[in-house]
Amino acid sequence: MHPTLKTIVGGEVVELPGTIATIRPTIPADQREQFEREVETAAVDQLPAVLAKWALSTTGADQEDAVLFASLEAGEDIGAVTVDDDARGAA
Repeated sequence: MHPTLKTIVGGEVVELPGTIATIRPTIPADQREQFEREVETAAVDQLPAVLAKWALSTTGADQEDAVLFASLEAGEDIGAVTVDDDARGAA
């Protein structure tokens, strides 16, 4: 059994493929060459982020992030707290 990753997308737990071999077939055929190029040229310390980006690419997480960042850019309150506030229990 291949390892997997878990994250939350749209309020639901989503299980993601956790290896290059299991991420590759989830990517649309017209994007696989780009995937291969990014994986093969990623710096060692950046490889986990590149793989996570591609594993998430079919989940809708990028759209969820785009909405969140647009809200932040518009100055909307998204309910975030600073680390100091969280440490005091303000969350």
